[in-house]
Amino acid sequence: MQRVPLNLSNLQIRSQVLRAVRDFFYARDFTEVETPVRIPAPALETHIDAPPSGRAWLRASPELHMKRLLAAGCERIFQLGPCFRAGECGSRHNPEFTLLEWYRTESDYTDMLRDTEALVAHVFQTVTGRTRFTYRGVDIDLSRPWHIHTVRQAFMQWAGWDPVARWDADRFDIDLVEKVEPALPQDKPCVLTDYPAPAASLARLKLHDPRVAERWEVYVGGLELANAYSELCDHAAQRERFLEAAEARRRLGKEVYPLDEPFLAALGRGMPPCGGIALGIDRLVMLACDARDIADARPFCQQPGALI
Repeated sequence: MQRVPLNLSNLQIRSQVLRAVRDFFYARDFTEVETPVRIPAPALETHIDAPPSGRAWLRASPELHMKRLLAAGCERIFQLGPCFRAGECGSRHNPEFTLLEWYRTESDYTDMLRDTEALVAHVFQTVTGRTRFTYRGVDIDLSRPWHIHTVRQAFMQWAGWDPVARWDADRFDIDLVEKVEPALPQDKPCVLTDYPAPAASLARLKLHDPRVAERWEVYVGGLELANAYSELCDHAAQRERFLEAAEARRRLGKEVYPLDEPFLAALGRGMPPCGGIALGIDRLVMLACDARDIADARPFCQQPGALI
C-alpha cells in the first residue's frame, strides 16, 4: 500500500462528528452500550459476509446483541464501534468500518426517520455551523422534510418495473445501483422506503400489505448513509427468515453461519415493539469533509492510497 500524509483536518472533523453524535444521544436519555465484536453466530443475511476469526466471526453489525438488551429491559440504547464485512473494499467501503446503531422501544421506522433527520442536522450544525453544505459540487439542504420515495414508486419511475408485484432479486440489485440510485434527487437527503419483503430479513411487514416491509434507507449526496427498520419481534418468523437466508447462502456457495439461538430465545421471551437503525459514521464524516474516498475520512484503510 502507498503511504500518504495524514490529513489532520479531516481527523479533527471526525473527532467532532463522533462527539456531536454522542452529545445528541446523551441529551435524549439514551444509554451507550458495548457488545461483543467477536461473535459465535452472525446474522444470517444472504449477501452480508462476516470475516472469520478462529472458530467465531467478526461482527458485521451489533444488531442481535443490542436486541437482546432490549428484550432484557433496555428502552433507548446506542452504540458506536467497529464492524467488519468481507469482500467490501473501494472508495465507499472498507473491510473494517465504524457503525452507529440505535434502538428504542415503542417506536417504529417513522420514529427512526425523525431521529435521523434531527441527528444529521445536529452533527452539521455542531461541526460546520450550518445545515447546508456542499458535497462534491452539489449543494445539499438538511432541513425538513427530506425527499421520500417508496421503493415501488422509484423503481416504476426510473427502472420501469414493480419489484413488490414481481420480485426478482438479481434484477432488483442491478437496477437499484445502475438506474434508481443515480436518479435520486441530491439537493436534500433522499429516503427510499417500504422495501419488498424479501429485501428486509429483520424488518416487520406491513399489516395491510405483507409484500412490503417497514424498512427505509437514506441517501445524502449520493452516499447510502443509513438503513432503518420497524424491527421484527416474532421469534418464529425470524427463525424462518434466517433459515431461508441460510438456504440461499448454501445455494450461492457461501458459508452458512449457525443460528443465533440466544437471540432467538430472547425474542421468544418477548421483545417490545421497537425501531432500529444503522448509520455509517465513515460516510457521515466523508460528507462533512467533502471527501471523495473513505480513505480520506478514516485512517488505516485497507486499500491503495490509504492512510497507514
